[in-house]
Amino acid sequence: MKLLRNLVLAVAAMVAACSPQKASESAAPSADAPVTIRFATDWKAQAEQGGFYQALASGEYAKRGLKVEIVQGGPGVNVPQLLASNAVELGMGSNSFIVMNLANEGVPVKAVAAFMQKDPQVLMAHPGTAKSLADLKGRPILLADASVTAFWVWLKAKYGFTDDQVRKYTFNAAPFLADKRAAQQGYLTSEPYTIEKQAGVKPQVFLLADEGYPGYATMVLATDQMIAKNPAAVKAFVEASAAGWRDYLNGDPTAADALIRKDNPEMTPDVLAQAREKLKAYKIVDGDEGAAVGAMTDARWKAFYDVAAAQGVYPKTLDPKKAYTLEFLAK
Repeated sequence: MKLLRNLVLAVAAMVAACSPQKASESAAPSADAPVTIRFATDWKAQAEQGGFYQALASGEYAKRGLKVEIVQGGPGVNVPQLLASNAVELGMGSNSFIVMNLANEGVPVKAVAAFMQKDPQVLMAHPGTAKSLADLKGRPILLADASVTAFWVWLKAKYGFTDDQVRKYTFNAAPFLADKRAAQQGYLTSEPYTIEKQAGVKPQVFLLADEGYPGYATMVLATDQMIAKNPAAVKAFVEASAAGWRDYLNGDPTAADALIRKDNPEMTPDVLAQAREKLKAYKIVDGDEGAAVGAMTDARWKAFYDVAAAQGVYPKTLDPKKAYTLEFLAK
């Protein structure tokens, strides 16, 4: 946590050092004078970013006067640092904890849209060994370090899980496969399919969002400077991305998948296809209530903050509205 604090304070200093410009100093995007937007993703190209690639491939960004470059993430890539150093104009926030952490440290970065109403985070168990998440109480659970200070906080609050259950997850499924009592974290669209394909085991999957976990995922982040400097470009990016996500899930994803595979050749057609189908089947992008693509609400952010603050993750004096803005979303 000390390292995280030092990092975000450094990010805040870098952002503050950048001289803000008035919105009037930047022209609204147009086809004749396109605005360049470099958008940093949180990981290597994959179907979980498909809507952005679809908007790029189909011209949704271009027709709104944006010249968009998707900057692929990966190990060691820090999106807030890229934003702070002006290496990119917009970036991806993986989950609500990342965004709220920045707000808690006073970093002038906000979420402007959430393109996954459900966080795709799951816990996996061996088939037939658990009927519900509650059945995992007392069992070993393999978690990455970052997860212990994120969704694990919610699991402890809701189910009474305890820290002595935690085992270190090193992104190797072997310890999970070797212990039938064990559970392991994963991403709905990734680890379950990989384990089934490589080990012949179809794990039992519990999507945390379907159990009440209130966090968003795949958010677009903008610095306060960018919001003030060119709100029209931010709004255009959000609108185009929403159109891209609708098209990727409900139309022909071929062009987007081609761009994804160009950036990340490890994404084979079968991996992309199963991930896209899971995004649709579990209603990850639009949620069970059929929310507008990219939507966020004050109520959802407050629900997330209240759970985390009750567990001591954030001070009860923090205003959760510092983490996001709704001004760029469809009314």
